[in-house]
Amino acid sequence: MADNSLNPVPFSEPPYLRGLPSPYITPAHLRFQKACRKFIWDNLLQHALEWEREGTVPSHVFQTFSKHNMLLPNMPAPLPVDWLKRLGIHDILGVKVEDWDYIYTGIYCDELARSGLSGPSGSLTAGFAFGIPPIVKFGSRELQERFLPDLLTGKKRSCIAITEPEAGSDVANIVTTAVKSADGQHFIVNGSKKWITNGIWSDYTTMAVRTGGPGPGGLSVLVVPLQNQPGVTMRRLKVSGQITGGTTYIELDDVKVPVSNLVGKEGNGMRIIMTNFNHERLVISVGVTRQARVALSSAFAYCLKREAFGKTLMDQPVVRHRLAKAGAELETMWAWVEQILYQLCHLSKEESDRQLGGLTALAKAKSAMVLNECAQCAVLLFGGNGFTRTGQGELAEAILRDVPGARIPGGSEDVLLDLSVRQLVKIYQAQEKKLAQGSKI
Repeated sequence: MADNSLNPVPFSEPPYLRGLPSPYITPAHLRFQKACRKFIWDNLLQHALEWEREGTVPSHVFQTFSKHNMLLPNMPAPLPVDWLKRLGIHDILGVKVEDWDYIYTGIYCDELARSGLSGPSGSLTAGFAFGIPPIVKFGSRELQERFLPDLLTGKKRSCIAITEPEAGSDVANIVTTAVKSADGQHFIVNGSKKWITNGIWSDYTTMAVRTGGPGPGGLSVLVVPLQNQPGVTMRRLKVSGQITGGTTYIELDDVKVPVSNLVGKEGNGMRIIMTNFNHERLVISVGVTRQARVALSSAFAYCLKREAFGKTLMDQPVVRHRLAKAGAELETMWAWVEQILYQLCHLSKEESDRQLGGLTALAKAKSAMVLNECAQCAVLLFGGNGFTRTGQGELAEAILRDVPGARIPGGSEDVLLDLSVRQLVKIYQAQEKKLAQGSKI
């Protein structure tokens, strides 16, 4: 839908867009939502399914989004205001960059996923969401001066490269090496990175490498040039969903990278990588929840008109039961995501990492489970149409293929479930220790 008119189909919109009161959404947020929806529809979503079929989003789309500062919302809030103003960037569709908060981020990510497909939007966002933030947060002034002007304005593209063929969620065991040259002026990088979103189009990647011994203490982060760089070979991977996301295999054979491209300090790679994971998992959660909404509401609309056994599918109790179960999961998930977004607006980065890190990991895992429930529900209710890559059920079929792309990237589901509880236990133990000390006073 290009406009902001109310979609009457149940489960099609979050409560604040159905005219219900919200403790989180201000008039300013609503103004942005309207402008955001129009921009994204005009420049991406109206062609999203067509481009997903073709396998690639045209390059001019990235340029258009960059020109209007509409990739900056993928970065963690608050935005790097000083850098943006220095580059002549003062607002995003009327929202001053200094006023940007995580509620705006949530609105943007929700609108970006409105097609129901993660590939088209994913073809644009990975650099700003995951590649640039480590440079902003940990890069030296000299490193920032060399890279941020072109990256923040979209003149150059970037991505994040952590995952390897044998090390995905197990970040501490990556094996790509970066060894200093004899003259100490370069790192010589050897290894491979796999399943790298946007890699094929990226000029640079923020890459996790091993500069020291085994384990997390041996990891560092480098900005590695990709396009036309001697020793770098890239090829696109065929994946089941997110077709347009540019999933890439990168091979590195004696690639020379200046030592000045080191992000932060040598050996601090694990901390740098982990710092942005909360943001990555949260924006995934928002987009995935919108995908679930699209799948379920499209099935709901279909059930209202499709007839079987002399009545509509909606007149069948078993169908209503299936929709109700999925709908309850969906609306519960959205309420939780909104709650986390609001909390991030009112906590320091240090406090939010401590209090919300485990919960954000859990929310990301749960959002993918909810997507799986809603997508399977939709495909089953569409019947044969949901099994076909054309026609009425085409979108539901495509969303179901996207499900593994929600359950695996950003931390695989089982890893995040375990991580979330371990983090909560840590908080418990710290609080218990504090209480015990207080009782001795």
